[in-house]
This record gives sequence, structure tokens and C-alpha cells, in this order.
Amino acid sequence: MSTTLSESPQPPVIAGWTDAGATEPAPEDSGVLRRSRWLGKYQRGLVVTDLAAAWVAIAIAYLLRFGASASAPLNVLAAVVLPLGWIALIAVNHGYGGRLVGVGAAEFQKIFRAFLHLTALIAFASFVTNAQLARGFVLLALPLALCLNLMARYAARKWLHAQRARGRAMKYVLLVGDAEAISSFTEVLRRDLHAGLRVVGACVPSEAIADMRTIDTLGEAEVPLLGDVDSIVSAVRLSGADTVAVVSSGAVGPEKLRWVSWQLEGSSTDLVVSPGLTEVAGPRLHIVPVAGLPLLHVEEPKFTGFRRVLKGAFDRSMAGVALLLLAPLFLALALAVRLTSSGPALFRQVRVGRAGSTFVMLKFRSMYADAEERLASLREQSDHGDGVLFKMKEDPRITRVGKFLRKYSLDELPQLINVLLGTMSLVGPRPPLPLEVARYEDHVHRRLLVKPGLTGLWQVSGRSDLSWDESVQLDLRYVENWSLGEDLFILWKTARAVAAGSGAY
Repeated sequence: MSTTLSESPQPPVIAGWTDAGATEPAPEDSGVLRRSRWLGKYQRGLVVTDLAAAWVAIAIAYLLRFGASASAPLNVLAAVVLPLGWIALIAVNHGYGGRLVGVGAAEFQKIFRAFLHLTALIAFASFVTNAQLARGFVLLALPLALCLNLMARYAARKWLHAQRARGRAMKYVLLVGDAEAISSFTEVLRRDLHAGLRVVGACVPSEAIADMRTIDTLGEAEVPLLGDVDSIVSAVRLSGADTVAVVSSGAVGPEKLRWVSWQLEGSSTDLVVSPGLTEVAGPRLHIVPVAGLPLLHVEEPKFTGFRRVLKGAFDRSMAGVALLLLAPLFLALALAVRLTSSGPALFRQVRVGRAGSTFVMLKFRSMYADAEERLASLREQSDHGDGVLFKMKEDPRITRVGKFLRKYSLDELPQLINVLLGTMSLVGPRPPLPLEVARYEDHVHRRLLVKPGLTGLWQVSGRSDLSWDESVQLDLRYVENWSLGEDLFILWKTARAVAAGSGAY
């Protein structure tokens, strides 16, 4: 991506605002204008990127199929037109929509849909017109265009994430609701800078605006209080917000929400409403209009069925292939463990699996043989103050080779055997100890509805740096919303997290 965003890393200054309300007119350089500038540049950059990926794929396919020699005019015409058709179908599938920028899998799904539609369109046109288009050329060009385009989009997204990490290319959000909901929502957004949402102010119900609890809560969250719900329009102007987010339905009733939407008409300011549901992925949510009311339908999480069988088959086949390919590495690591400390190369430990069943989990031994006996004397030094997990950054029981194994998660590789045996999955919640399960609160037992994983959201979101509550939250999010596509994404991110060696000890 060669486009440069000129967005200032500082949030907009709210000039002239006092406790009595707004005192200055709206600035000409509004949040909507700022957003349209950087978003327009980024979208144009995506068009150029997609077109370049398609042209490169077509050129490679043409050279592989026909070489440097001239081909039939129809094939030459197809080589010229296909990249333009590719871009057009991405646009038809809303692949350049501003709401997809930088977050979620929907952006990549739009690219895949464009690939399917273009493939179907070519097949249909060839059948109807009986055109003698070289099938080998098309079969090479379209999958290659898909792969290159997905890689280009991923690179563009990482570039955008880097911009947002520096405070650029952000959307500025005015939150509406009660103070507790605003504080929680703000904390979530600040943890995930990649989402590109920065809170610039809040509006609360009129009866809560003078409440000291409201002022204290928003003060602790460092969110400016800009007025009550009736002040939304002026608060948007003065804060430079380009998005209004209603985060608690109790604070804004149906009539007031409709009034807010009317007030924002024609301003290009986005209005979003949080349903109050946490850790529920988009594919499980559907808007169903009933009697003129938009009802949010939430599907039940799936723990059985064909998808589960497919996941099991994928896990075992991948584990089998990995064990064959990594056999020399297994031998080298086993020798390194045995030659540098006394004891077996493999460490066996009882863990709790799906539905509370126990199994023996395998790891390369990274500690001295008497590690379990020394645990009691070290428990008070745990870096996790919650008492459920025991983790120490400088654990004296870890061997010199063990530190290297843990840094790059090489000690976890024998768990591929557990995956092959069916007691674990490639992706899933962290495999807990029986002592940990005995201390679970009721809702935490939902982690046991699926098999534990060799990796998971906890592995790609901080590893040992996570608190107990954060680890539980990530595991429950996976359990509720798992999919094979999500598994592939986590495996990809695991490779990056392991290579970086961060958060492991």
C-alpha cells in the first residue's frame, strides 16, 4: 500500500465545551470529513491492489499456458477483460465497503464470493456462447488471482493496523448510554486498536448527568461527558465524532433512538447500536423483521453434527502429516532434553478433556525431574494472583533447554500425538489440570464442551501474559463461536506468535 494517511494521531480537541453545554459552532473539518479522506484513499488503494493482483495472476497464467507465442484472440481478450471483471464483482459484493475495513473475516469472504461469481459467470457464458476459451488458462488464472488477492488484502490490512497503532486512520466515536456500559465499551475498544475506533465523548440520560457516580465512572474511564441524550447532535459537532454508538438500550428507548436517527440524517454520521450480547460471533446473529420490528435472532452454538466430524478428520489428518514431517526434529529435541538434564524426554501429565474426561497429555520435558515436588514452595510467587493458574516468568525449575523450548512452544509438539489419538484438537481451549477444574465457577465449565487444543485464542492473544479472566474469556469465545475457518485463522496466527516468541515462559 503506497497511500499515505494524513490523519493526526491526536483525538479532536473539544473547544469551548463547558458543563453548561456547547458554546461554539461546529468546526468545518468535521469527523465525517476526516473519515471520508483517509477511507477514500484506502479504498482507492484497495482497488489498485486488487487490480494489480489480478493482472499479475492473469499474466502468470497466460505465460504458463501459452508461453510467449500468440494465442487465439478470444484468450487475449479474456486476459484483458478478466481483471476488470474481477474488480467489478468485488465491488458488486461490497468488497470495498467502509464498514469492512480492517476488522473481521467479512472482507476476505467478499473476495472469495467474487471468485465464485466470476467462475460461475465464465462457465455460464462459455456454455451459452459455445466460446472456445482455453479452460487450462482459466483454471490457472482464477485460483491464482484469488490467492494473490487474499495475500494482498492481508498485507493491506497489516499496513492499516500499523497506522492505527500510531493513532491514524481512526473512527471517532460518541458513546450513548449509562456510565457503566460506556466504561466497559471503552475498555474493549482500547484493548483492540486494530478495530480503529476511538472514544471521544459520551452522552448519558438526563437523570444521570449530575450523578456523582456517573461523573466518577466516566472520569476513571477518561471519557469526556458531553451532555445528555438530547445533546447528541451538538456533541457530535463539537467532538468531531463520525460515529454514534448506543451501548445500552435502557438509556435510550425506542422512541428516543428513532429521534436520534432522524437528527443524524444527512450528516453521514454512522449510527450503531450494541445489542448487549458479548462473545457472540457475527455468523450466529441474524436480523429477522417481525411485525415491523427488527428482531435479533441468536443461533445456538453447535457442538455436534457434520462440522464436528469434519473438524475431527481435519485435526487427525493434519496431526499425522505433521508427525511424519517433524520426526527428525522430534528426535533432535528429545536428545537435547536427555543430554542436558536427568529424566525422561517426555513429560506426562493428567489433563481434563471434553465433557470432563481425563487423558494423559504429552510434552517435551522443560523442567527438572523434581519440579512437581518444588511447586508447593513456589506457589505464593505465582505471577497470576488469582490462584487458579501458576505461572512464573523466572521459574527456577525450568532447565536451560526448557527455556528455549517454551519460548518457541517446541515443548508442545508431542501434543500432536494427543491430537492423532483424538483426546485433543489442533485448536481449542487450553487443556486444564484437574485441580484447576475443581476450582471452576459454573460458567467456566463451558470450556469443557469441546476438546482442548494444542493452540487457541489464548495462544495468539498473549499466551502466558494473559490473566486468568482473560484466558477464560477467550476460551469461552472460541467454544461459543468455533468454525473450521476460525481454526485455520488461529493456526495461521499461531505460527506468527510462536515465531515472535512473546508471552511464553
